[in-house]
Amino acid sequence: MKALTGSRIRSRQRRAFAALLGAVLPLLAATFLSATTAAPASASAAELTEITDFGENPSNLRMHLYVPDSVTEQPAVLLALHYCTGTGEAYYAGTQFASLADQYGFIVIYPTATRSSQCWDVSSQQALTRDGGSDPVGLKSMIDYTVETHGADTSRLFVSGGSSGAMMTNVMLGNYPDVFAAGSALAGVPFGCFATTDGSEWNSACAGGQITHTPQEWGDLVRAAYPGYEGPYPRMQVFHGTVDDILNYTNFQEEIKQWTNVHGLSQTPEYTDNPTPEWTRTRYGGTGTQVMVEANSFEGYGHGLPGGLEQQVIEFLGLNSAP
Repeated sequence: MKALTGSRIRSRQRRAFAALLGAVLPLLAATFLSATTAAPASASAAELTEITDFGENPSNLRMHLYVPDSVTEQPAVLLALHYCTGTGEAYYAGTQFASLADQYGFIVIYPTATRSSQCWDVSSQQALTRDGGSDPVGLKSMIDYTVETHGADTSRLFVSGGSSGAMMTNVMLGNYPDVFAAGSALAGVPFGCFATTDGSEWNSACAGGQITHTPQEWGDLVRAAYPGYEGPYPRMQVFHGTVDDILNYTNFQEEIKQWTNVHGLSQTPEYTDNPTPEWTRTRYGGTGTQVMVEANSFEGYGHGLPGGLEQQVIEFLGLNSAP
């Protein structure tokens, strides 16, 4: 048999990766949406508006903005990040964040990743470094635009996302701890877990739960994103199903290890309850709704989580109350 050259091997690897991605991404989107799709976003007169010139945008992201009719003075802002194969418009239509914004007066940014997979870049070294380039820089520009244009409260900037958006939530909190007050990640992976060195978007070892670290090692990955930063880190809320076959449940435990270490907390929760029989909620660094780290595990759920979790998200973030 004729020996394969290095270039032919790499070509086969790229084709294999493309085939894997093509098989995984539709399933990932379908399973995430199957249980999380909620009521129509909003019945108010306010409309989703595309913003085409919002600042530095190295990966050509799109930006849609939802400003409710009842927006408060110096409003809070939520960056809402879609799943792979999704769009900002789909996330607007398929989640309750816009209707909750109508109720509580905050602004929601709905970005869209424009690469072919419509996944967020949570793998490249540029993306995992503050101001390093790629998607996080464009997302930060959207935040800056909204603060400047709408007089938003810079102490009340938040990020939340599902699946790939949950991964990017981890990345944005690591890259910009001085920007965000808190984040909420639904079915994601820790900061740095999806890192690759071959230019690919998908890290099978991380997705399969094969990458584990000590709390210190996970925390160091976050701290390395913004060397020299000595300020406080954002609060973090995570959700995961125990039988997730897209992003293995191990990643939930690793997220807890990472963010408790970042906050200098014990991995032993200070509070545990069961809001429903299949739902176990643990809190670290306190017992109230807005603790430093909150973790929500759903027994028997896969990549799709129960519907209606947006209310839990905004309560943890503090978007349901005045500052």
